[in-house]
Amino acid sequence: MSVRVRLALMCGGLFLLSGVVLLAVNYVLVRAALPAATASAELSVSGTVSMPGTAGPPPHVAGMPAPGPETGALTVVRAVRSYRGDVLNALLVQSGVAIGATLVLALLLGWLVADRTLRPVHAVVSTARRLGADNLDARIRLRGPRDELTELADTFDEMLDRLAAAFDSQRRFVANASHELRTPLAAQRTLVEVAMGRPGAEPALRELGTRLLTMNVRIEALIEGLLVLARSDRGLAARQSVHLGEVVEAVIDAHRPAADQAGVELRWDSAGWSHTCWDGAARPSDAGWGDRVLGDRLLLERMLSNLVDNAIKYNRRGGTVWVREGGSPVLCVANTGPPVPLSSTVDLFEPFSRGGRGGQGPEPGAGLGLSIVASIVRAHGGTVQAASRPEGGLEMIVSLPTQERSSL
Repeated sequence: MSVRVRLALMCGGLFLLSGVVLLAVNYVLVRAALPAATASAELSVSGTVSMPGTAGPPPHVAGMPAPGPETGALTVVRAVRSYRGDVLNALLVQSGVAIGATLVLALLLGWLVADRTLRPVHAVVSTARRLGADNLDARIRLRGPRDELTELADTFDEMLDRLAAAFDSQRRFVANASHELRTPLAAQRTLVEVAMGRPGAEPALRELGTRLLTMNVRIEALIEGLLVLARSDRGLAARQSVHLGEVVEAVIDAHRPAADQAGVELRWDSAGWSHTCWDGAARPSDAGWGDRVLGDRLLLERMLSNLVDNAIKYNRRGGTVWVREGGSPVLCVANTGPPVPLSSTVDLFEPFSRGGRGGQGPEPGAGLGLSIVASIVRAHGGTVQAASRPEGGLEMIVSLPTQERSSL
């Protein structure tokens, strides 16, 4: 039961209780007054009834015998009692009807008052739902009289300001630290290459230099990943119309040498596709590779490149990688490879998480590839999900808003 309903029922209940108490008090007072008047009625000597404070016979009252000759004391008392009962019953019925009608009005007014009172709370809830780690720009900015609710809204806005500042500071630190580390790494790589290129360098020195260069490449890849992650987390500064078909074509052409070296077939069709990636997406023949989105082409290429790179790396020799782009638009990348438990797919998009997968490459990745994918997709207003293939491998499904919906 919502707070609005509870407040309306509370208002109605309080009104009903007040009405019942008022009716009970009124009933007791009227009941006490009627017997006092009838008990003081006096039978005159001539057999007529007179009331205190009157000089003559009482007026005719419905339910009582008309004034006239002696009708007998018993008849008069019975008539007075009958009249008293009719008055009390009429009081109960009419008051009950009035209370019932007013109760309905009280419930309606309570519903309206509760709605107006809870509007600031709805504003807080609506703002909280729009917030995310990559979207802390929304504010309540509640207008109205200064009361507890406006104070709550202002406090909430101040908390959001502090959170936004903390997130922005963290992202700036990651970006600045990654950028500052590039220079010493480049200098280190140059020194190692110079040492290895000297005439007469010993084999042990060359072997050590090769290991250092390999480590240097891995660290540079990690730093580059952190830079891209920080950039995509800050959102898109500018958007342009991007043709997804061209993005897919460029990424596939760039990864064919790596796929051939790994002994993995890189396919651009629907052969071997399971039903998951077809849900809600048109087949390539229907899509016409004409879908466009508003976004950053370099980031979109990096997103798809990470997916294809992972699909090649976490595969088996002689395996296959499928890439397709369909309506909605939807990008799908699937591969063969070792089975992935369903429980492991939940954490795949967390930074430095590899989901317990084993790749065929000589060195494991830094664990930032899918985190970058998720961050780029969020920056474009889309969603990404991972599904485990029953025969082994993974399917990555990326849904992006079309250019028309993105521009709304």
